[in-house]
Amino acid sequence: MCGILFSVAASEQDDQTCASINELFLKLQEATAARGPDVQQTLSYDVQQLRLTFCASELRLRGDAFVQQPHTDSAGNVLCWNGEVFEGLEIASSENDGARLFEELRMCQDPSDLVRVFGQVEGPYAFLYYHKSSNRLYFARDPLGRRSLLIHYPDVARSYLLLCSVSIGPHAGYSLEEVATEHIYSIDFNALASSKELLDLRSCIHHIPRAPDGLALPFAHPYPVNRSLPENPPKVTSLESIPLHLRDAVDDLIAQMDRSTMLRVRNIPRRNDGIGGQARVAVFFSGGIDSTVLAFLADRHVNPDEPIDLLNVAFENPRKIAVKVEGNVGGLPKREKKQKRREPLDYSTVEVSYDVPDRLTGLQELEELRRLRPNRTWNFLEIDVPFEESQKARATVEALMFPSRTVMDLSLAIALYFAARAVGHVRPHPGAEARPYTSPARVLLNGLGSDELLGGYGRHRTAFKAAGWQAVIDELQVEIDRIPTRNLGRDDRVISSWGKETRHPFLSLSVVNFLAQLPVHMKMDPRLESGLGEKLLLRLAARKLGLVEASSRKKRAMQFGSHSARMAPGEGDRKGDLLLDRQRLLDT
Repeated sequence: MCGILFSVAASEQDDQTCASINELFLKLQEATAARGPDVQQTLSYDVQQLRLTFCASELRLRGDAFVQQPHTDSAGNVLCWNGEVFEGLEIASSENDGARLFEELRMCQDPSDLVRVFGQVEGPYAFLYYHKSSNRLYFARDPLGRRSLLIHYPDVARSYLLLCSVSIGPHAGYSLEEVATEHIYSIDFNALASSKELLDLRSCIHHIPRAPDGLALPFAHPYPVNRSLPENPPKVTSLESIPLHLRDAVDDLIAQMDRSTMLRVRNIPRRNDGIGGQARVAVFFSGGIDSTVLAFLADRHVNPDEPIDLLNVAFENPRKIAVKVEGNVGGLPKREKKQKRREPLDYSTVEVSYDVPDRLTGLQELEELRRLRPNRTWNFLEIDVPFEESQKARATVEALMFPSRTVMDLSLAIALYFAARAVGHVRPHPGAEARPYTSPARVLLNGLGSDELLGGYGRHRTAFKAAGWQAVIDELQVEIDRIPTRNLGRDDRVISSWGKETRHPFLSLSVVNFLAQLPVHMKMDPRLESGLGEKLLLRLAARKLGLVEASSRKKRAMQFGSHSARMAPGEGDRKGDLLLDRQRLLDT
C-alpha cells in the first residue's frame, strides 16, 4: 500500500501563491508519508509552462525488497500506485505488484490498452500514470472505490490541481471531493497548454469507459444482480442441515471466500526486524458472523507458528453511563433536560466497564475459535478507549476522514482509528491477568460487504414486506451500485494513517460477481425470522465450517456494538446524517 500526492500548477507563480502551495503540499506530504512509512520520494517535471509534482510513499506488503515510488523509466513515464493486485497478473511472491503493473502500462500505446490492463486486474487501487509520449495523465480508483483518491480542481483563488490519498481536514487551500469510480480519467496536457489557463482543466479531462462496447473485461465493473424471480422457494427451517437446492451454493461460497482470504493473507513480508512468530495478519473482530468467518478462513492460510490478532474495540460512553446512573432524562421538560446535561456526571459511584456488546460477543467467538482451531495462538486484543482519550483524538479523526463529515462518519471512523492503532491488552486464557500488547500486524482484514451482497440489512426485509421479491432484488442492486460512494475511501484514510492496510475479502470482485449472479432466494430469505433469514447462505456456510454460535448471531452495527456512537450526554437524539458543523451549533 502507498500514499499518492500529485499537483499541477503554473511553472511561474507569484511569491504568495507559491508559498501557499508549498505550505499545503508539505502538510499533505507528511500525511502521505504516514501511509507509507517505509520509503518516500518526490519528483517534479516542467511540462509546457506547467509544473507536475509526483509524490508517493511505500508501505512494503509485497515482494522481497523495498521498491521506491514513483515508478519511473528512461522514456519519462511515471506511475504512482496505491493498491494490491490479487488477480489478473501473474506476480511472483518475490515481486512488487506496482513494479509488475508498471511493466504492463509501459507497453500501452493508447487509452484502450490501458483500459484492458485495469479491466483484467482485481484488487483495491488508486493510481496516477503519466504517459510521456502522449503527454497525458491517467488516474482512477478501482470500480468499488476501495482506496482513497481525492481531487481539488483549480478555481480562481486556488489555481492548481491536486490529487491525493489523504486529507488534512478543512483547509483554505483546497476543496476536496472523492474521485468517482465510473471511469478512468485522463488529462491532456497538450490541450491544457494550448488553453493557457489552468481554470480550463475540467474541459481537458476525458472520461474513458471502463468497458468499451464489445470488450469483455472480467473486472471492469461489478456484475448486475440476477433478476430472476423465485416462485415460492422452499423455506429453510434450521441451520442444522443444508437443503438440497442450496448445497452447491454453500460449497461455492466457502470456496470463493477461502480463495479471497488466501490471496489477502499470503506472502506478507516480515517487519524490518525479521523476527519470526509475530502476527502479520489481524482481523477487525466483533464476534459477528462476518469477522468470525474471516478469522477462521485466515487460519487456513497463515503460518501456523504465527498468532492471528483479533482487534476488539470498546469505548467508555458517558451518555450510556448517565442513563444507568441518572435514568433517561429524555422525558424531562426541555429546560430541565438541558440543565441536567450540563451538569458533570458523578463518577464516584460508577465503575466504568468496557463490556460493550461487541466485547461480549467477541469473547464468546474467541472461545469457539479456540475450540475449533486449538493449535493457533489467537490474540484477542482488548482495545479500551476512555472518553477523554477519544475526545482528544476527535480533531485528528475528523481531519483524516474529511471530506466525510457527518455524525455517523465520526462514529464509525473513530472506532476504526483506535482499532487500527491496535494498542490494548491480551489474556492467554479466560481469567488470566491482562498484559499490554500492541499488534505488529500491518494487514487488517475487514468483513465489510457481506450485508450489501447477501441481504443483511433490515431494509431488505422491509422491502420484501412492501413489494415482495422484486423489491428485494432492486434493493440489492442499489446496494452494489452505491458501494463505491459510501465509506471505503473514508475508512482507507483513517486506517492507513497508522501505516497499515485494510483488506476486504467479501469485496473481491470475484466474490461480488459470484454472489450477484446467484438468484436472490439462495442468498437470503426475508420470510424467515431474524438471525436466520438475513445472509442465509453465509449462515449455512458458517454452520458447515463448524461456527455454530457465529452462524446464528444477529447483525449489530459497529458504532453501536463498540459504543462509539453518540458518546456525550445529550447526543442521543442526534441523527447520523447530521453534519458535524451543524451538531456543534446545536450543542452551543
